[in-house]
Amino acid sequence: MRGAVPGLGTPHPFGSRLPTIYGADELAGRLLAAFDEVLAPVHTTLDNFAVYLDPRLAPADFVDWLAGWVAAETAPGWTLRQRREAVAGAVALHRVRGTARGLAEQVRTVFGVLPEVTENGGTVWSSTPGGPLPGTAAPALTVTVRVPEPDLVPLARLRALVEANRPAHVPCTVRVVIENDGVRGGDDDGTL
Repeated sequence: MRGAVPGLGTPHPFGSRLPTIYGADELAGRLLAAFDEVLAPVHTTLDNFAVYLDPRLAPADFVDWLAGWVAAETAPGWTLRQRREAVAGAVALHRVRGTARGLAEQVRTVFGVLPEVTENGGTVWSSTPGGPLPGTAAPALTVTVRVPEPDLVPLARLRALVEANRPAHVPCTVRVVIENDGVRGGDDDGTL
Protein backbone atom coordinates (compact mmCIF):
# COMPACT_ATOMS: atom_id res chain seq x y z
CA MET A 1 0.00 0.00 0.00
CA ARG A 2 1.35 3.36 -0.97
CA GLY A 3 1.13 6.13 1.64
CA ALA A 4 3.00 8.84 3.43
CA VAL A 5 6.73 8.34 3.83
CA PRO A 6 8.03 9.83 7.08
CA GLY A 7 10.63 12.54 6.50
CA LEU A 8 10.22 12.59 2.72
CA GLY A 9 10.69 16.12 1.43
CA THR A 10 9.01 17.69 -1.54
CA PRO A 11 10.72 19.57 -4.34
CA HIS A 12 7.85 22.08 -4.48
CA PRO A 13 6.78 23.11 -0.95
CA PHE A 14 3.52 25.06 -0.80
CA GLY A 15 4.95 27.57 1.69
CA SER A 16 7.40 28.90 -0.91
CA ARG A 17 4.50 29.75 -3.23
CA LEU A 18 2.66 31.95 -0.77
CA PRO A 19 2.75 35.72 -1.01
CA THR A 20 5.20 37.22 1.48
CA ILE A 21 2.48 38.41 3.82
CA TYR A 22 1.18 34.84 4.30
CA GLY A 23 4.60 33.18 4.16
CA ALA A 24 5.51 34.73 7.52
CA ASP A 25 2.36 33.32 9.19
CA GLU A 26 3.29 30.34 11.39
CA LEU A 27 -0.20 28.74 11.25
CA ALA A 28 -0.30 28.89 7.44
CA GLY A 29 3.19 27.37 7.32
CA ARG A 30 2.19 24.41 9.53
CA LEU A 31 -1.03 23.79 7.60
CA LEU A 32 0.78 23.81 4.28
CA ALA A 33 3.56 21.59 5.68
CA ALA A 34 0.89 18.93 6.31
CA PHE A 35 -0.08 19.06 2.61
CA ASP A 36 3.59 18.86 1.64
CA GLU A 37 3.97 15.69 3.73
CA VAL A 38 0.92 14.06 2.15
CA LEU A 39 1.80 15.06 -1.43
CA ALA A 40 5.54 14.28 -1.27
CA PRO A 41 5.03 10.58 -2.25
CA VAL A 42 2.92 11.71 -5.22
CA HIS A 43 5.74 13.94 -6.47
CA THR A 44 8.27 11.15 -5.93
CA THR A 45 6.12 8.63 -7.79
CA LEU A 46 5.56 10.96 -10.73
CA ASP A 47 9.26 11.87 -10.88
CA ASN A 48 10.12 8.15 -11.04
CA PHE A 49 7.21 6.94 -13.18
CA ALA A 50 9.51 5.40 -15.81
CA VAL A 51 10.91 3.12 -13.09
CA TYR A 52 7.39 2.02 -12.13
CA LEU A 53 6.76 0.94 -15.72
CA ASP A 54 9.96 -1.14 -15.91
CA PRO A 55 9.16 -4.62 -14.50
CA ARG A 56 12.81 -5.14 -13.52
CA LEU A 57 12.77 -2.07 -11.24
CA ALA A 58 9.13 -1.55 -10.21
CA PRO A 59 7.98 -2.12 -6.63
CA ALA A 60 6.74 -5.68 -6.00
CA ASP A 61 3.05 -4.82 -5.75
CA PHE A 62 3.25 -2.73 -8.92
CA VAL A 63 4.75 -5.68 -10.83
CA ASP A 64 1.51 -7.58 -10.24
CA TRP A 65 -0.47 -4.62 -11.54
CA LEU A 66 1.77 -4.45 -14.64
CA ALA A 67 1.11 -8.16 -15.19
CA GLY A 68 -2.56 -7.31 -15.62
CA TRP A 69 -1.73 -4.52 -18.07
CA VAL A 70 0.20 -6.81 -20.42
CA ALA A 71 -1.78 -10.01 -19.70
CA ALA A 72 1.29 -11.81 -18.35
CA GLU A 73 0.65 -15.33 -17.10
CA THR A 74 1.75 -15.70 -13.50
CA ALA A 75 0.86 -18.27 -10.87
CA PRO A 76 0.36 -18.08 -7.11
CA GLY A 77 3.56 -18.84 -5.26
CA TRP A 78 5.87 -17.44 -7.91
CA THR A 79 8.87 -15.51 -6.66
CA LEU A 80 9.20 -11.81 -7.41
CA ARG A 81 11.97 -12.61 -9.88
CA GLN A 82 9.72 -15.05 -11.80
CA ARG A 83 6.89 -12.49 -11.91
CA ARG A 84 9.27 -9.78 -13.14
CA GLU A 85 10.53 -12.06 -15.94
CA ALA A 86 6.97 -13.00 -16.94
CA VAL A 87 5.94 -9.34 -17.19
CA ALA A 88 9.11 -8.35 -19.04
CA GLY A 89 8.63 -11.10 -21.64
CA ALA A 90 4.84 -10.91 -22.00
CA VAL A 91 4.69 -8.59 -25.00
CA ALA A 92 7.24 -10.63 -26.97
CA LEU A 93 5.36 -13.79 -26.02
CA HIS A 94 2.07 -12.35 -27.31
CA ARG A 95 3.73 -11.81 -30.71
CA VAL A 96 4.24 -15.56 -31.14
CA ARG A 97 1.08 -16.72 -29.37
CA GLY A 98 -0.66 -19.55 -31.19
CA THR A 99 2.56 -20.81 -32.79
CA ALA A 100 4.60 -23.86 -31.78
CA ARG A 101 7.43 -21.57 -30.63
CA GLY A 102 5.05 -19.42 -28.61
CA LEU A 103 3.44 -22.44 -26.94
CA ALA A 104 6.84 -23.93 -26.07
CA GLU A 105 7.99 -20.62 -24.61
CA GLN A 106 4.80 -20.27 -22.57
CA VAL A 107 5.29 -23.76 -21.07
CA ARG A 108 8.94 -22.92 -20.34
CA THR A 109 7.94 -19.67 -18.63
CA VAL A 110 5.35 -21.32 -16.39
CA PHE A 111 6.97 -24.69 -15.63
CA GLY A 112 10.67 -24.08 -16.31
CA VAL A 113 10.82 -27.01 -18.76
CA LEU A 114 11.12 -26.70 -22.55
CA PRO A 115 8.59 -29.06 -24.14
CA GLU A 116 8.61 -30.84 -27.47
CA VAL A 117 5.86 -29.28 -29.59
CA THR A 118 4.98 -31.20 -32.76
CA GLU A 119 2.50 -29.83 -35.26
CA ASN A 120 1.40 -31.02 -38.65
CA GLY A 121 1.26 -27.70 -40.49
CA GLY A 122 3.85 -25.99 -42.56
CA THR A 123 4.47 -23.28 -45.10
CA VAL A 124 6.16 -23.39 -48.45
CA TRP A 125 6.88 -21.05 -51.31
CA SER A 126 6.63 -22.19 -54.91
CA SER A 127 6.81 -20.46 -58.26
CA THR A 128 4.70 -23.28 -59.75
CA PRO A 129 0.98 -23.20 -59.01
CA GLY A 130 -0.68 -26.39 -57.78
CA GLY A 131 2.47 -27.76 -56.12
CA PRO A 132 2.31 -30.12 -53.13
CA LEU A 133 1.28 -28.60 -49.82
CA PRO A 134 3.36 -29.19 -46.66
CA GLY A 135 2.00 -30.95 -43.61
CA THR A 136 -1.12 -33.08 -43.47
CA ALA A 137 -4.74 -32.24 -44.19
CA ALA A 138 -6.01 -32.82 -40.63
CA PRO A 139 -4.66 -30.35 -38.05
CA ALA A 140 -2.89 -31.84 -35.03
CA LEU A 141 -0.68 -30.68 -32.19
CA THR A 142 1.25 -32.70 -29.61
CA VAL A 143 2.94 -31.19 -26.55
CA THR A 144 5.34 -33.53 -24.74
CA VAL A 145 7.13 -32.63 -21.53
CA ARG A 146 9.91 -34.90 -20.28
CA VAL A 147 10.63 -34.70 -16.55
CA PRO A 148 12.46 -36.89 -14.00
CA GLU A 149 9.61 -36.66 -11.45
CA PRO A 150 5.85 -36.48 -12.14
CA ASP A 151 5.28 -33.71 -9.58
CA LEU A 152 7.43 -31.21 -11.50
CA VAL A 153 4.75 -30.64 -14.16
CA PRO A 154 1.19 -31.49 -13.08
CA LEU A 155 -0.72 -32.77 -16.11
CA ALA A 156 -3.92 -30.87 -15.26
CA ARG A 157 -2.09 -27.51 -15.06
CA LEU A 158 -0.18 -28.28 -18.27
CA ARG A 159 -3.44 -29.14 -20.06
CA ALA A 160 -5.04 -25.90 -18.88
CA LEU A 161 -2.06 -23.84 -20.06
CA VAL A 162 -1.96 -25.53 -23.47
CA GLU A 163 -5.73 -25.17 -23.85
CA ALA A 164 -5.50 -21.43 -23.18
CA ASN A 165 -2.61 -20.85 -25.60
CA ARG A 166 -3.09 -23.23 -28.53
CA PRO A 167 -4.92 -22.36 -31.74
CA ALA A 168 -8.61 -22.97 -31.00
CA HIS A 169 -9.25 -25.02 -34.15
CA VAL A 170 -6.39 -27.50 -33.66
CA PRO A 171 -6.95 -30.67 -31.61
CA CYS A 172 -4.13 -31.25 -29.16
CA THR A 173 -2.56 -34.12 -27.24
CA VAL A 174 -0.70 -33.26 -24.03
CA ARG A 175 1.78 -35.72 -22.53
CA VAL A 176 4.03 -35.79 -19.49
CA VAL A 177 6.76 -38.40 -19.85
CA ILE A 178 8.68 -39.46 -16.74
CA GLU A 179 12.29 -40.30 -17.46
CA ASN A 180 14.55 -41.88 -14.81
CA ASP A 181 18.28 -42.18 -15.52
CA GLY A 182 17.71 -41.90 -19.25
CA VAL A 183 15.13 -44.70 -19.25
CA ARG A 184 11.69 -43.66 -20.40
CA GLY A 185 9.04 -44.13 -17.78
CA GLY A 186 5.27 -44.22 -18.02
CA ASP A 187 3.33 -41.82 -20.21
CA ASP A 188 0.52 -39.79 -18.77
CA ASP A 189 -1.32 -38.17 -21.63
CA GLY A 190 -4.55 -36.50 -22.40
CA THR A 191 -6.18 -35.21 -25.54
CA LEU A 192 -7.79 -31.79 -25.71
